[in-house]
Amino acid sequence: MSPTDELTQRHFFGDHDPQTLLERFGSPLYVYNEAIFRQRCREMRRLIRYEPFTANYSIKANSNLALLRIAREEGLHADAMSPGEIYALEQAGFKPEQIFFVPNNVSAPELGYALERQICVSLDSLDQLALAGRLSPGLDVAIRINPGLGAGHHAKVITAGKKTKFGINAEQLDEARAIARRHHLRITGVNQHIGSLFMEPPAYLRAARHFFELAAGFPDLHFVDLGGGFGIPYHKLDGEARLDLQELQEGLDLLVSDFVQRYGRPVTVKTEPGRYVVAESGVLLGTVHALKENDGVVYAGTDIGFNVLARPMLYDSWHDIVVYRDGQPLEADPDRLQAVTVVGNICESGDILAKNRPLPPLCPGDQLAVLDAGAYGYAMSSNYNNRLRPAEVLIRQDGTAALIRRRETTEDLLRTCLEI
Repeated sequence: MSPTDELTQRHFFGDHDPQTLLERFGSPLYVYNEAIFRQRCREMRRLIRYEPFTANYSIKANSNLALLRIAREEGLHADAMSPGEIYALEQAGFKPEQIFFVPNNVSAPELGYALERQICVSLDSLDQLALAGRLSPGLDVAIRINPGLGAGHHAKVITAGKKTKFGINAEQLDEARAIARRHHLRITGVNQHIGSLFMEPPAYLRAARHFFELAAGFPDLHFVDLGGGFGIPYHKLDGEARLDLQELQEGLDLLVSDFVQRYGRPVTVKTEPGRYVVAESGVLLGTVHALKENDGVVYAGTDIGFNVLARPMLYDSWHDIVVYRDGQPLEADPDRLQAVTVVGNICESGDILAKNRPLPPLCPGDQLAVLDAGAYGYAMSSNYNNRLRPAEVLIRQDGTAALIRRRETTEDLLRTCLEI
């Protein structure tokens, strides 16, 4: 695929181009495409033909209020990891029954925040299960099970298996049942999450089959949450294949049908698609400000530091990059491509967006479009080096651009500080 085709074929920027967007809203800038976001929501909402089924939007991937409202409009439910995420979901219009609180190592006040709102909670350790029992004996709860199987593109995103902080191990389930009985809790839901960014359906289906076997040991289930971690092709400019949703759907339909038949009554099935819903709907735009060569390495200095996009620094993550000049995509003969290490403006050696990336010859003032930045982009941004977090813009379905989060100001940096 040509570097420009991925964006131009989808008319990603609507009635605009990267240069006009940066001039209007500032650089760097997160840009989201509403049509793509809605399409991904619908794909996940229809993932399983069985009913009742819900796909949960993972607010930790992107918490912009405008996107949350669209996800709700498209019929998605949501999962939350903190009181702050619950608050944002409530402001977006999600009802308590549409929110699933799946925290990790929370305090009594944080757990109480969800309980007082009658939001279903999942407890991911024996201690947290006992805490829920002390706070609200007689409660219906869910537990997060570590099925012993983990998967993911990096050790830091594997959330099940032997070396993880998440979930109640399968061999602890009898003890979990005993704690529940002691506090008169009823375990009405079970959930799992094996990891993030899987691209092959068989791995997920194997984990789902094993999880259904564990779920069968709980007689009072209202729902089973299979987790998610659905991947997207971050190397799409090299032709990386998409996750085969049809294969995934066919496999899940068979597994769900078999489980419900054996269980003897219908239960709700949930999934947590994670990044799949929002990653490809977002692009991060930035500007080249300086070029230099050091010991044979060409560096392109940009305003896209790891305070703006942390994934490459945290996980060595790959994001495709498209170059624009004066707002137009910059094509180059493959023979003229130059290995460039794209870096940011943060005072850290690890502030690297892309290493030795073959790009057209760059000039100061060129615009860069970092693809697939909609998930864990702005959500993981920071004020490190007292840098300002960027604005966020939504390209509506009619092609117009709407500001959905303003750029921070220097006054925002000190807004929570108090004089003594």
